[in-house]
Amino acid sequence: MVDGITPWGGNIDDPRSDAEKVTAFDPLSLHANFLDDPYPAYKLLRELDPVHRCPDGSYFLTRYDDLAEVYKGAEFSSDKTREFGPKYGTDSPLYQHHTTSLVFNDPPLHTRVRSLISPAFTPRALRELEPDLLALIERLLDAAEEKGHFDLISDYASAIPVEVVGNMLGVPHADRGPLREWSLAILGALEPVTPPQVVERGNNAVAAFAEYLSNLIDDRRKNPDQYADDVMARLIASSPDGDKLRDVELIQNSIFILNAGHETTTNLIGNGVAALFENPDAFGKLKTNPDLIDTAVEEFLRFESSNQLGNRRVTRDTIAGGIEMPEGTYIHLCIGAANRDPAQFPDPELLDIERRPNRHLAFAAGAHACAGMSLARLEGRIAIKHLVERFPKLSRDGLYTRGGRARFRGFLSYPVRVTSE
Repeated sequence: MVDGITPWGGNIDDPRSDAEKVTAFDPLSLHANFLDDPYPAYKLLRELDPVHRCPDGSYFLTRYDDLAEVYKGAEFSSDKTREFGPKYGTDSPLYQHHTTSLVFNDPPLHTRVRSLISPAFTPRALRELEPDLLALIERLLDAAEEKGHFDLISDYASAIPVEVVGNMLGVPHADRGPLREWSLAILGALEPVTPPQVVERGNNAVAAFAEYLSNLIDDRRKNPDQYADDVMARLIASSPDGDKLRDVELIQNSIFILNAGHETTTNLIGNGVAALFENPDAFGKLKTNPDLIDTAVEEFLRFESSNQLGNRRVTRDTIAGGIEMPEGTYIHLCIGAANRDPAQFPDPELLDIERRPNRHLAFAAGAHACAGMSLARLEGRIAIKHLVERFPKLSRDGLYTRGGRARFRGFLSYPVRVTSE
């Protein structure tokens, strides 16, 4: 509570006026209603207080143009050492991971790592991945048809990126069982509020994953001929200019590649199919015209962004969203709100699978635009298109369970029933 104002966490049943709600909004005190459906709160903030000053002095931005400005500005840093030290402890596995990985760093580390992994996401590299991806999806759909029902998330959406990224990193199939749970535990600790048990799970996951990768990397160095020329091989080897990642950088950025690839794709597939169930006209249109899958995937990314929140810190006195912000100011970038900004997207609450243009911010923008966005799109297109074509009468089969997170929006479970008739 600040100055006698009770924080508002997006509870749709709160009796206060809209103006009172947005004044009291606190991303560190979010209500369960917000986690279920944050968009009414985003709409109020965007309309009444788009550059919202939070109780802790940070700013919460919800307009599309303001986010685009921050993403492209050199005076806004992604480095999170200042935040993660108090949050995790500077001697913790989570701190080491998040302050070493690509996403929470500025140049020169960001530039070094991105240059090493970017060849894995060229058009040629993605074409080479496609046959194995198609074969995997067909196997998953065969299994679903045999049972007649399956869980959209655990049996399909999450299984796809785990296999794809596992192949990219050279993780043997027999060792892939823990990858999803490790990823969920590590990313769960990035939420605005992280209870001690969540931090503990995240630390345990980083430690276990790092130990596994350390042994894998050691074996690859001793027996290079037994492994493919994959992303892991490029990270282990020197870059063309002779630069080389330290072991801690190599391990932590391998963990990041799994986490980023898993979360984005799993949520894209799950959120996209769920959106079709909630919008039967769009579902019917896609079944009638499967060639709409490209624009449909972009609309799923806009409508239910896998990643809802980002952050930056101001490195020198500047202006953002028309507000003067001194050096050190912390900024929350609300991707979920910006992607439904009517100033950028006509009828933003409508799922329009033919929407053009669709310059959403689901993959961020600027220097930190997601390196694996083309792979996520490829996986999403093929997974959703083949699912809809194979099972045109696909339907929900019981209650779903949301992920319960503010930063990453998706489902933990989503039961569906299938038929090919």
